[in-house]
Amino acid sequence: MNTALPAEHVAPPVTDEARPPADPSAAEAARQDDGGGVLGILERIGSVVVPIGVALYAVLYLGVEQIYWVFGINPQQAGIDQSVLLGRLMGTLIMLLLVLIPALGVVVGLGWLIDKATAGAAGRLLRAVRARPWIVATLGAVWCGATYWGLFNLVADLTLGIMVGTAIGLGVLAFVVPFRLLRRKPVGRAGMKVLIGAMTGLGLGFLLILGLIEGAVQVRDTGQANQLLGFVGFQDQWAVLRNAEDDKPLYDGRWMMLLGESEGTYVLYDCDKQETFRRPIETTNLGDLRLDPEREPGFRCGTMAQGTAQ
Repeated sequence: MNTALPAEHVAPPVTDEARPPADPSAAEAARQDDGGGVLGILERIGSVVVPIGVALYAVLYLGVEQIYWVFGINPQQAGIDQSVLLGRLMGTLIMLLLVLIPALGVVVGLGWLIDKATAGAAGRLLRAVRARPWIVATLGAVWCGATYWGLFNLVADLTLGIMVGTAIGLGVLAFVVPFRLLRRKPVGRAGMKVLIGAMTGLGLGFLLILGLIEGAVQVRDTGQANQLLGFVGFQDQWAVLRNAEDDKPLYDGRWMMLLGESEGTYVLYDCDKQETFRRPIETTNLGDLRLDPEREPGFRCGTMAQGTAQ
């Protein structure tokens, strides 16, 4: 039985002339979907910067708590509520952003220069590494393990060798296989970027906490704050307390650091006695206010406390 179709039912071959012209807008959209173009670059930057900023803000809140813990109080007792803390830490994040943007530009510029100097070999090597999921997963895992560096230093005093071994071991055991599985689909790759960005923010936050604790201890012992405390909104403000009735100096006219005010009371730190105390606002005037006063070299707090102990 002959099943051949008549000649009029056979579709003619499609020639190059018969093909419709390519749509430039569709080609551009496809290029942007592949990660090119300005929108693709902004999307990639946002997928990394946003989780870093959110995680860093959350950890910085813990850092502010540690600052006031050095003085024996919590932020709420000094009148530092969520709205005040948000305003202060937003300034910190803006400063970090102003530093990170030029740093990112320098890194991109160095990468471009290295790629040009190697006649494109560096770019080909980078693309070859990205095409191998196990290598990318291992690098991401080691990086995430290294973000625990600040946390480990905060809870324990470890040597450099133990820290490096712990970070690499934790990353390999906990992150390599999940990151390899996430590399199979575009959604998983995007989730991996968000996770690495969040871990980076947490790691930076814990490193900042260590610096904040050291700065708070320095204020408690020497009466002098460093610039890092100023970046998170800590006010190194000192005043001479006066009686509200007759405006006479209290405590022999000694300087007191104003930690804050809450529920009708001032929260103050006595540098000479190294004590934190509260005093009602209605009976206290603040005189000779000074912000970030200069101390003479070698000044130490606790002179009166040491004399009492002796």
